[in-house]
Amino acid sequence: MKNKAVFLDRDGTINVDYGYVKSPDEVKIFDDVYEALKLLKSKGFLLIVVTNQSGVTRGLMTEDDVVATNEHINSEIKQKIGIQIDKFYYCPYHPDFDGPEKAKCRKPSPFMVLQAQKDFNIDLNKSFFIGDTITDMQCAQNANVGGAILVKTAKDNQIEKLKNYSNLKIDFIADNFADAAKFIIEQSNQILEEN
Repeated sequence: MKNKAVFLDRDGTINVDYGYVKSPDEVKIFDDVYEALKLLKSKGFLLIVVTNQSGVTRGLMTEDDVVATNEHINSEIKQKIGIQIDKFYYCPYHPDFDGPEKAKCRKPSPFMVLQAQKDFNIDLNKSFFIGDTITDMQCAQNANVGGAILVKTAKDNQIEKLKNYSNLKIDFIADNFADAAKFIIEQSNQILEEN
């Protein structure tokens, strides 16, 4: 049987986005994330982070810094609620610095989602994507993820920018991560009832 997953952006979705979160010291996880992650995990979802980290290629941090930050986020979550993110995928490249071939992993490309799909045998139709930017929503659409939820926790106003994207499929706009998780549970229950 295939797995279902919630794909998560990192900065601005799980933790506060200051522009570039360069080290564990700069991590501030949103308060409502903990219980929401626990709820999603209890309903059988894998938790998969897919994050652009072009600060690496820009020379603002190293890949070791990204890994250390991811590990710190996971240890904070585990310490508080006894679960953890199943896997972190990150793209350290940017086409302006590395060219399109190297940067093919960068969202809105579906590359990281499709890699996770292979690694974890994921049914994308039964999966969801929570992100704080239009790029995240484009990634969800490009990967054909079942549901896309935009959280209003970005460092800038993404809702205003939405007016320029008429063909973008967003299933729900959530005030915060907890609302996004509730929406996923409701949708997931509906799918179960229909089957």
